[in-house]
Amino acid sequence: MLAKAIYNTGIRLYRAGVGLAAMGGKKKASLWLNGRQHWRSRMQQAGIGQHPLIWVHAASLGEFEQGRPVLEELRRQYPAYKILLTFFSPSGYEVRKDYPGADYVCYLPLDTRRHARDFIDIARPALAIFIKYEFWYHFLTELYTRKIPVLLVSGIFRENQVFFKGYGGMFRQLLRQLTHIFVQNERSLRLLQGIGISTASISGDTRFDRVAALLTEQTSLPLIEQFAGNGHLLVAGSTWPEDEQLLASWWQQTAGQGMKLVIAPHEIHEAHIRQIQALFPTAVTYSALRAGTAPADVLIMDNIGMLTTLYRYAHIAYVGGGFGKDGIHNLLEPAVYHMPVIIGPEYSKYFEAVELVELKGALVVSGLTNLDDYMKRLLSEPAFYEKTASIAGNYVMDNKGATEKILQYIQEKRFLSKE
Repeated sequence: MLAKAIYNTGIRLYRAGVGLAAMGGKKKASLWLNGRQHWRSRMQQAGIGQHPLIWVHAASLGEFEQGRPVLEELRRQYPAYKILLTFFSPSGYEVRKDYPGADYVCYLPLDTRRHARDFIDIARPALAIFIKYEFWYHFLTELYTRKIPVLLVSGIFRENQVFFKGYGGMFRQLLRQLTHIFVQNERSLRLLQGIGISTASISGDTRFDRVAALLTEQTSLPLIEQFAGNGHLLVAGSTWPEDEQLLASWWQQTAGQGMKLVIAPHEIHEAHIRQIQALFPTAVTYSALRAGTAPADVLIMDNIGMLTTLYRYAHIAYVGGGFGKDGIHNLLEPAVYHMPVIIGPEYSKYFEAVELVELKGALVVSGLTNLDDYMKRLLSEPAFYEKTASIAGNYVMDNKGATEKILQYIQEKRFLSKE
């Protein structure tokens, strides 16, 4: 089949490209390669497959956080099963390789027929769950051939995806092989129904359940508490250079209007941190922050894994990515704390952003003028601040419940035994 041959060639070319990038000194590429070395013996030595097992796969960190409520509820309701968590990207694995909610955490091998066969021979999952996307042909086909149930959770589909193109027959067949597809919204369901997929239903987005759970977590950041003091804090999360330049222009013009600023960039490599420091010459990095450090007004986070807790200390959140082609990052993480969220203009790919903007719980800025206008209003008009913050927080709480629907389906279909 021509489509399969093209797919396999693409997989080989991807592997070659990663290899070249690793040879060129790209750290992420080296992690990707090294993490997959001797994966068969690693799995066997870890005892994977020696007990009843549920396999959960996430592309990266964001998808893991999205599916985390399902994983943790499976662990609670089905304690007889081990949990295998796999990642495709180092940005997920390297952060969550010690995640205590899973019994085994590893990289997903590259999608070839032999890898898929050997991986499933070793793991022998009773149930496989893929989060949001990642439609790997050989893995999904092998699972289907062996009659192992596979669920896609928090799926989101758009007209421009390959499934809805004339040449996308091979990938449409993959969707038909999935046991059930839980989608986030009505639009995705209609698209699937339009290509004859009947094994799909709307569950909502498990991210709402995940971010709602943040309210009950007891994690604290004493150094951030010290930095914030008694004043207002603006936390800018997952920023890109365009976001940082805009924030720097606003900061230079207004001196932050009396606020303090935390910048948590999407990429924390040394060169990027230096670029941010050049924009904010008086800033201090988190790694240099110590108890009793001389006060500063701008803090640059040069580590990862703390953003969800950082938002807890914010008065206003700025979520980055809205000036790039890929669009904004997760705006639900700050919204759950009942605070206004500011984003850039590229957000149309994310239905929760579209809805929250329409509700006026998220504020869209296209440049310095309206960023300054919104900041002035939020800081000087308590009624405007409270209304915007309330809309944001209530939106998250009103959309919880996807995890419960997914677990109810698993229970009804009896994929797993509670004994």
